[in-house]
Amino acid sequence: MLTIFVTAVNAILPIVLLIALGYGLRQCSFLTKEFVAGGNKLMFRLLIPLMLFTNTYTIESFSSVPWDLTLYGAGMVLVIFLLGYFLTPGLTREPGRKGALLQSTFRSNTAVIGISLAQALGGEEAVQVATVVTAVCVPLLNVLAVVALSIYGSNGGKLDGKKLLKNIVTNPLILGIAAGFLCIALRAAEKAVFGSVVFTLGGNLQFLYSALRQAGSIATPFALIILGAQFNFAAMGDMKKEILWGTAWRVVIAPALGLGAAIALNQFGVLHCASADYPALIALFGTPTAVSSAVMAGQMGCDEQLATQIVVWSSVASIFTLFVTVCLLMGMGLLIV
Repeated sequence: MLTIFVTAVNAILPIVLLIALGYGLRQCSFLTKEFVAGGNKLMFRLLIPLMLFTNTYTIESFSSVPWDLTLYGAGMVLVIFLLGYFLTPGLTREPGRKGALLQSTFRSNTAVIGISLAQALGGEEAVQVATVVTAVCVPLLNVLAVVALSIYGSNGGKLDGKKLLKNIVTNPLILGIAAGFLCIALRAAEKAVFGSVVFTLGGNLQFLYSALRQAGSIATPFALIILGAQFNFAAMGDMKKEILWGTAWRVVIAPALGLGAAIALNQFGVLHCASADYPALIALFGTPTAVSSAVMAGQMGCDEQLATQIVVWSSVASIFTLFVTVCLLMGMGLLIV
């Protein structure tokens, strides 16, 4: 039991500490307001898209994708989004807060926290499964985030189809993953034409790939520090209810639905999940709210402060909820750590 607790803490506590570092640096005026604003743009428009691109690029081929698990994950994300869509209006009155709250119901930190958590829970085999599921589901998470924030953002509750489409096709995170999938498709085409891969970033353009990967590798710590610098305890006063609901949705309700349905379907033989598959599902449904959600909320006219609060508190709460989740799955014999 102690080993399980240490595993969960080691996966989540570094994230909380980096957020605390950013908060401390901002309080002692080491980070200025202008630096934080510029860091937000750099993170959203370049660093996180590069990280998502390089993660997607590592997928060998489309045939290596566990489609049954991936389709289940995508389908359940849609179910959670729809539940959040119908229930969120009753949780707060302000449109900007509704957008941030709706986003928190489904948008997990699977790309940043999920992969490292899968590594801790299942080793390399679990990492491979989680990486593939993440690369396929993250675009859906970002498209739904654009939809949620567009509904309650600067349009004042009216969804503009053209503007929504523009927000989706110009979203830097989606573009990063799309570029990765394009490279996978080009590799497949090269094999079909030449019998082998001739053009590859990992081969004759290794220098470019290394530069892109190194730039993407700083996305996570930089994003967490910038997030901490934006955190404001005083802002909790009139949004405690929204923070509580957003945190509960992300680390209690969503994993209960996503993992619970997977376990039930596995018992009935509809979905086949091995021990190495459950860390991928935990990464998709059980991790705290994505760091980039706070940045995107601000960029699209929703309540960035509420989104930031939910990211921080869901990260703290996930230390305990992930511990409980892992204990339950191990007790049921579904997860071997």
